[in-house]
Amino acid sequence: MRYIADTDWIVDGLFGVPTALAALDRAGAGGLAVSIVTLGEVFEGAYRFPDPETHLDGFRRFLAGYTALPLTEPIMEIFARNRALLRRQGQLIPDLDLLIAATAISHGLTLMTRNRRHFARITDLQLIES
Repeated sequence: MRYIADTDWIVDGLFGVPTALAALDRAGAGGLAVSIVTLGEVFEGAYRFPDPETHLDGFRRFLAGYTALPLTEPIMEIFARNRALLRRQGQLIPDLDLLIAATAISHGLTLMTRNRRHFARITDLQLIES
C-alpha cells in the first residue's frame, strides 16, 4: 500500500466522477487505504439525504474495496504534535484533516488530496494531487 485517499477523492468516486474513479483505480493498484475518519465524513454525508440507509448501503459497498485504517496512539501523538505546531504558527487546519494526515504519516503513505492548501502546512506529509 502506497497511498491513502482523502475524503474529497472518495466522495467524487462515490458519485461516479470519471476522473476520480480513474485516479482511485490507478492509485489502488497496490492497495489504497482510507482513514477511519474518512468513513465518518462519508457516513455523515449519507445522513444529509432523506433516506440515509439507502446511501449508507451504497457507501459501504464502495468503501469495502479500501483498507480502513483506525486511529491509534501513535497516530494521535502525530496529530497532537502537528496541531500544537500549527496552533503556534497560527495556521491551524480542521482536526479531521489533521487526523487523516497523521494516519498517512504514521503508515508512511502518500496522501491523495485536492486540498493542498491545508495539507501543505504539515511538513512531514507526502502529498499527491493526481
